Amino acid sequence: MSPSSPRTVIAASASYLPTRVVPNAAFLDGQLLDGAGRPFAKSNQEIVAQLEAITGIRERRYVEDDQVTSDIALAAARAALERAGTDPESLDLLIVAHNFGDVAADNRRSDFVPSLAARVKHGLAIENPWSVAFDLAFGCPGWLQGVLLAHDAIRLGEARRALVIGAETLSRISDPHDRDGMIYADGAGATLLEARAGNGAAPVGILASATRSDTRHHARLLWMGESHDRGRAGRELFLKMEGRKLYKYACQVVPEVVLRALERAGATLADVSKILIHQANAKMDEAIVRRLFELSGRGGVTAAEIERLVPMSISWLGNSSVATIPTLLDLLERGEIEGHAVAPGDLLVFASVGAGMNANAMVYRVPPAAGE
Repeated sequence: MSPSSPRTVIAASASYLPTRVVPNAAFLDGQLLDGAGRPFAKSNQEIVAQLEAITGIRERRYVEDDQVTSDIALAAARAALERAGTDPESLDLLIVAHNFGDVAADNRRSDFVPSLAARVKHGLAIENPWSVAFDLAFGCPGWLQGVLLAHDAIRLGEARRALVIGAETLSRISDPHDRDGMIYADGAGATLLEARAGNGAAPVGILASATRSDTRHHARLLWMGESHDRGRAGRELFLKMEGRKLYKYACQVVPEVVLRALERAGATLADVSKILIHQANAKMDEAIVRRLFELSGRGGVTAAEIERLVPMSISWLGNSSVATIPTLLDLLERGEIEGHAVAPGDLLVFASVGAGMNANAMVYRVPPAAGE
């Protein structure tokens, strides 16, 4: 693609952060059980303290009882469009990335019909029939994959403006008796993408990407299963995971995907200003970045260097799956991540990993403001 070709740029971002704050202390009085339904030898206080030490999570956000995923997706969409001053009727694509549909507080069955994207388009009162709305289920990397799909449509000339939303209410499919369920959270982030004419200078916007799916041996590192409380067996299904195996997979694969994307962009890790990585586990994200440096030929990166390079929100927002990166991007652009900022010309790397197992990465050059 030549420098004068149209570029895919992020015109606006927004997020919806649920108002219900759930601290780690909320899990101290619950009944936590192992996979066989037996109590742990450790106390809840020890388990919660260990989880915080490993994941970095101190609190998370849950939606209110009268909200579902499409509600918070719509709230984030409205905020992004309002921030950009964009008429919803001008959207060519509206993509909602999620994994569980709308799950009501009093009924844990997933509701996918109509699609969440159709519900959001309806909520925006869009009349335009050529504004195509569809859902994307790709695990935690779903929002980023939605951005890449929109980018492909823009490159082909089939779209000039797309709204990509990542929204999830993991609190509705989290087993209250499974200690892994403490990492899950709710949230939504929306990103408006637009085609911008190249000006002959260095390319901006989306420069390159890489995606892989390792289903042969890793498809079931995350799955839906019965509660650890055997008294609830057969009535409901909850999100389960092979935590250690997932950690190992992510630390091996994500750095390789990032390096492939950087190579395709003609860039190196030394060129990168910020890495926006899926907020799943603070220690895992740090390990991923350390291995990324090692594969780039530089070991011994310090914790302070990683902290400057990698903005984090997991400590107070938890893991909201597809919503973590677009929410992080919005907070970063609004100056709400202490010690971090982005500016025109910065090279950003986006990276995610999740169910499937899927991993993806994108290299993005922050453009100057429109008209500059």
